[in-house]
Amino acid sequence: MKVAIYPGSFDPITNGHLDLIKRGLQLFDQLVVAIADNPDKKPLFSTEERLYMVKSAVKGLKRVKVVLFVGLLADMAKRLKASAIIRGVRAVSDFEFEFQLASMNRKLAPKTETVFLIPSEKYTYLSSNLIKDVARFNGNINCFVPQIVEKKLKKKFGFSK
Repeated sequence: MKVAIYPGSFDPITNGHLDLIKRGLQLFDQLVVAIADNPDKKPLFSTEERLYMVKSAVKGLKRVKVVLFVGLLADMAKRLKASAIIRGVRAVSDFEFEFQLASMNRKLAPKTETVFLIPSEKYTYLSSNLIKDVARFNGNINCFVPQIVEKKLKKKFGFSK
């Protein structure tokens, strides 16, 4: 069985993330969505909130498992015997950072390849930070995120009860 890991903070998950998850399922037998709990970052949503939103967003997608992780992605890849790590690259500006991560992960987990996926055209400009900025000012985000995320963002920014 070919297992791939799709890591990220998913703060929050977007339709661009879901696009990559669905496309990853076309390439691998199982896809593990790994939500990073990085103590150095200050996410808008707690780990538990992000876990809930991601699980809700992928509900119904067979062969997807959602987990939390702390530590090195390479260690998780070895533990899961993952054949690949999926990373989304939206623009050339993403590539340099992603290339560095892929190179380090190759050194730490040589049996795990990094696979770069380019999102569908309609999501190439989409990022969690951009979504949070629009939501902060009560902008319409319903075509960019799953319904659960829109609801949680509105509540977080005080636009719903």
